[in-house]
Amino acid sequence: MENKSPIIVWMRRDFRLHDNPALKAAQESGRPIIPVFILDEVINSFGSAPKWRLGKALECFISTLEAIGSRLMIKKGNALEILLELIEETGAKSVYWSRAYDPIAISRDKIVKAGIKSINLEAKSFKGFLVFEPWLAKTKAGTFFKVYSPMWRSLQDITVDPEVKEVTSLNTPEEWPKSLNLVDLSLYKDMNRGAKIVEKFTTIGEKKALAKLNNFVSKKINDYKDKRNNLDEDFCSGLSENLTYGEISARRMWFAAEHSKQLGMRGAEHFQKEIAWREFAYHLAYHTPQIETDNWRSEWNAFPWKGDCEDAEKWRQGQTGEPLIDAAMRELYITGKMHNRARMLVASYLTKHLLIDWRIGKEWFEETLIDWDPASNAMGWQWVAGSGPDAAPYFRIFNPQGQAEKFDEKRIYRNSYLNDGCGGSEQALSFFDAIPKSWNLSCKDAYPKPLIDLKVGRERALLAYKSLKSEDNEKFS
Repeated sequence: MENKSPIIVWMRRDFRLHDNPALKAAQESGRPIIPVFILDEVINSFGSAPKWRLGKALECFISTLEAIGSRLMIKKGNALEILLELIEETGAKSVYWSRAYDPIAISRDKIVKAGIKSINLEAKSFKGFLVFEPWLAKTKAGTFFKVYSPMWRSLQDITVDPEVKEVTSLNTPEEWPKSLNLVDLSLYKDMNRGAKIVEKFTTIGEKKALAKLNNFVSKKINDYKDKRNNLDEDFCSGLSENLTYGEISARRMWFAAEHSKQLGMRGAEHFQKEIAWREFAYHLAYHTPQIETDNWRSEWNAFPWKGDCEDAEKWRQGQTGEPLIDAAMRELYITGKMHNRARMLVASYLTKHLLIDWRIGKEWFEETLIDWDPASNAMGWQWVAGSGPDAAPYFRIFNPQGQAEKFDEKRIYRNSYLNDGCGGSEQALSFFDAIPKSWNLSCKDAYPKPLIDLKVGRERALLAYKSLKSEDNEKFS
């Protein structure tokens, strides 16, 4: 009787059939499978853009499951309570899921696992979201890594397990449990009028993600290392949104790069390093969960960052008067994404030139990025701000004008996202159709004057850093 009982597979950020260990293990059991998605206490905390993109991922995955004769049950509420209700309704004896590694998800999952085991049922988590589990890489002293480069070197000695085979069918239960409709979750409502603009720039679902990876490997990966920072041409993989929702596995990307390396593609190893940078973010989130909310380096608690203010709002609105910064912030509202180089520049400008707390920027990205990732976002902001893990022996301040000359020499990027009055590109003008009406911005508005002279802002930031170092010389030595 035991082997006839259903397995509930709790889907979270793993909306794919390829290389999905939890779903594959359930399939191989031969038992009926009940895939379920729960809008729970963790997902309810997501910002508008991540929730909207999650809804699109769910739409696509529902169709994917239906194509192999299965369904996705939709539920809403506390994760443990919903799963216990499903167990009672279906007679399921097991619950499987893919592990998550950010602090809030770990806390939820521990409660769920303990609750299910307390009634003598199987609760089993599987790897699948990362290439390397965050506890695998260790220093020679047996501790976790605080600097990326030595961790990257250590990863070379860890064998990557092969991908699991694609799920091609799932046994169905005799009777499906009750389910909400996707629309009942209201995942789309907070995006308002921006949704129709952003959707044009999305690549939704497993099939499109795999096709994009193949295109990147065949046409771009060779030049990736040399050209990935260029704002005026596209040599990035563009897979961040798919990786966020598990529409492609990190391991599939890793092995694609490994194969390219064997073919002599120059940029392949660097692409692996970028995948490993994401792994480093989760390594730190797992071992130092405070990275998401507090200065990773406690000595930075005394740094004189400002809180939310008018300058921060101008930054959010792409109205700083620095063309490259404004172009990047408008790219965010038009596409729901931002070029990685541009992310560093807008973060540096906010935290250094404007001296505004990195958490203000982090929270805005949480609200507006469709590829928002909790660990990468937190580490990225702290790395740029100076309060996070960074082996650099100096206070890094990017000059937006110098960066524009280097990475957008012909102004292609800036012209793509900055309007010229009510002329300019249709894409640039779509910013005004995407933003909240409450901003009261129009293409007729004159371009704003700079919030601060770049030299003055740099000198002010260096002075603040020097003052911080003098207060705590030992920790900064």
